[in-house]
Amino acid sequence: MDEQLTLLLKELVERVKGLETAVYDKDNVLMKSGLVKVEGNAPSIKTAGRIPSADTIAKMDWSEIDELVVRLSGE
Repeated sequence: MDEQLTLLLKELVERVKGLETAVYDKDNVLMKSGLVKVEGNAPSIKTAGRIPSADTIAKMDWSEIDELVVRLSGE
């Protein structure tokens, strides 16, 4: 069973490497046609008013983050 799993993983790794090569190849038809985009709009998440911004969270110490998690979980 371990031998079959190892062979399967090796095959999957080879296929992923092949896909990466195909996508990042500079002569790739998909890239030229616009079906694959390298850059695009970044998704944004609208947060509720009670959730602080990422900048605010980055400036908090661990005790404040613990309190925030407890508050948001409703405990």
